[in-house]
Amino acid sequence: MSAPLEGTTVIDLSRALAGPHAGMMLGDMGARVIKVESPGSGDDTRGWGPPFVGPEDDPISTYFLSCNRNKESVTLDLKSDDGRDTLTRLVRHGDVLIENFRPGVLDRLGFSVERLHELNPRLVILSISGFGHDGPQGGRAGYDQIAQGEAGLMSLTGPSPDQPTRVGVPIGDLLAGMYGAYGVVAALHERNRTGRGRVVRTSLLAAIVGVHAFQGTRYTVAGEVGKAQGNHHPSITPYGLFECKDGMLQIACGSEGLWVKLATAFGIDPVGEGMATNRERVANREAVNAAVNAAFADRTLAELLTTLDEIGVPAGEVRTLDRVYEWDQTRSQGLVLDIDHPVLGSIEIPGPPIRFDDNAYAGGRSQHLAPPMLGQHNDSVRAWLDEQDQA
Repeated sequence: MSAPLEGTTVIDLSRALAGPHAGMMLGDMGARVIKVESPGSGDDTRGWGPPFVGPEDDPISTYFLSCNRNKESVTLDLKSDDGRDTLTRLVRHGDVLIENFRPGVLDRLGFSVERLHELNPRLVILSISGFGHDGPQGGRAGYDQIAQGEAGLMSLTGPSPDQPTRVGVPIGDLLAGMYGAYGVVAALHERNRTGRGRVVRTSLLAAIVGVHAFQGTRYTVAGEVGKAQGNHHPSITPYGLFECKDGMLQIACGSEGLWVKLATAFGIDPVGEGMATNRERVANREAVNAAVNAAFADRTLAELLTTLDEIGVPAGEVRTLDRVYEWDQTRSQGLVLDIDHPVLGSIEIPGPPIRFDDNAYAGGRSQHLAPPMLGQHNDSVRAWLDEQDQA
């Protein structure tokens, strides 16, 4: 069984999360990803923790494990002649190069876009920055939480406008990696026609603005500035988190038909004052939500989920991560991988979110590789380069 990107070689010069996530996505689809790290410390995330696992004298960061599966690791000092020479050879034989240096750093190392395409005109280059490679703040360093704030996401998240809140995962980094991998696949497809690679650029700023969705047009078209309002949808009611006898659950009445089903089943007048249409319910949100909470108050979570399923109203509980990874539905989707780590042995890690029809496991591979130890593939990659040079 062949993977979609089998035969594609990716040189991953990136570190931290955005670039490594893009590289991991390409690796999941079958690409050979060669991660280039600095000698000694390697990728920044190797030191991010706790938690750390493994031997006390050489602990392994679980953060690093989260974004580097399906890769090989080589160590290069790009300020040395040997490091630059080896990178030159990798570029000549590669298909994709990923970098998330601050703008201008790669140029100063002697690997400008022009030089890279001189070495390999077919090379697709993915460049991820914090706020864009140009513009008045193009050289600005980018870290996820800063980007969440600057790009408006924190103003939309949290219990109230007075308490801006970051998303619980580094969503700007992850989105930039996803958009980057998406751009790379498009550029590889284009290369099949033109024979030439091109530069794909994205940033944390662009990635977050790119998912503003209805909140974006809410401002650009209607002139309304969205604000944080907790766990309830700003444009649909009832849609959010509600309380019951022994916990909380979420419901989503995304149509008038669903509202009528919910209201009828729980003794609420669906056409009562301020409730007949979604527009009225949004304007009357507090009263509608109070009515739903009151209807749920004496029922257990299990009872409510059963009833809501029977009447066809989308609903769900709020799971902690341990319950997510132990859930049979999660595992049925191939979202937990069993891998053999060179130090940790057999471990489970989260898996890729895409499945193909001829593969029961998530991703495009029949077998997934453990995140590498620092420099684990120095010898094998150099041997491969020797073979390619001779060929």
